[in-house]
Amino acid sequence: MSFSLPVPAWLKPAPDSEAAENIRKGHNPWIDAVHLLWSVWIFFGPLMDSRGFTLRWLFTVVATYPVFLLLYAFCIIRPQRSIYFYSWCIALLGYVTLGFDGGAGGCYFIYGCVMLRVCEYAWGRYLLHVAGMCAVFAVIASLGHMPWQVVAYLIVMVAVISTVVNVGIHAAKKNAALKLSQDEVRRLAATAERERIGRDLHDLLGHTLSLITLKLELSRKLFDRDPTAARRELEEAENVARHALGEVRAAVTGIRATDLAAELASAHLLLESSAVHLDYGQLPPSLPVEVERGLALVIREAVTNIHRHAGATEASVRFDLTTEKLQMQICDNGRGGQSAEGNGINGMRERVSALGGTLSIDSPPKRGTRLQVCVPLGAKNRALHSHAAQADGGAGLVRGAA
Repeated sequence: MSFSLPVPAWLKPAPDSEAAENIRKGHNPWIDAVHLLWSVWIFFGPLMDSRGFTLRWLFTVVATYPVFLLLYAFCIIRPQRSIYFYSWCIALLGYVTLGFDGGAGGCYFIYGCVMLRVCEYAWGRYLLHVAGMCAVFAVIASLGHMPWQVVAYLIVMVAVISTVVNVGIHAAKKNAALKLSQDEVRRLAATAERERIGRDLHDLLGHTLSLITLKLELSRKLFDRDPTAARRELEEAENVARHALGEVRAAVTGIRATDLAAELASAHLLLESSAVHLDYGQLPPSLPVEVERGLALVIREAVTNIHRHAGATEASVRFDLTTEKLQMQICDNGRGGQSAEGNGINGMRERVSALGGTLSIDSPPKRGTRLQVCVPLGAKNRALHSHAAQADGGAGLVRGAA
């Protein structure tokens, strides 16, 4: 049995707050509290002052630090549209504290400026607020005879920290958008495949089953009057059913096939999220279902390895198609040095071997990795043409019977 303390109503995150966003991402709602570690400089400031730890410093910190923590919590749990108010309150706390302790006041001022980063502002409005905070701080610090070097240093710190924080937030939002795009591509590919399967089954079975039903009804009516004609109708119904069964089996074989174009588009989005440019050139046309499915799975595994382990900036997928074979090459400019083969590479080898092909890997240290796949197509094409001929013959039989 788990035990948790009840949270006061005023500490519950608003639906559009930073804490609520963290919960939606699967994080702890108070994960942003880790940034409070920077506030330890308030307690180490007297070590760099000749006066050391004084009662005035102690009373200032005891009186202001709890207020600062409360305002920081409000920045996390309150709606983002109202964060500017609490950020200005933190900055105001810093302005007031400057007259009693410059270190604590400067720290609160920096926090006030940086906490604006959660507001959904346009860049112009955001910069206007930060510039206003810095201007007020410069005036108050000058009136308090704070050295201009310290004032300039703190303002530069605000500029540097705010830039780093905003760049990080922008990158995180971009990665989240890319992940959604990747999921959307796979969802659309799955939807298109389901629609294709539905159309194929409807085209294959709709007319055929209706024809079989009519022939069976006719054979039942002819059973007593003309047994020979009834037998002939039953034989034709059997032939039509066998043909339909063959077509259904062929369709089911391709149900789990993955379209190369969709897989490469998904790979492009995945690698772009880790700053890797993928170039895959021209796709081969009209591949057998088994070959396309196997190559798509090989591409997925290879791209996953590049994303996780290669440390690359560029990758490419190239196809070379002839009448007898298909060659696929996947390259990257990462760290290379692939020596041991794990489950992923073994799985790729098994898929390629099932197609009667070969897989080779060239991975010199610090010179990237090149994966070469060669799959024979002669037997596959002959089988495909043979199946097409059988389908045409069966279709003629159906038309003749109709």
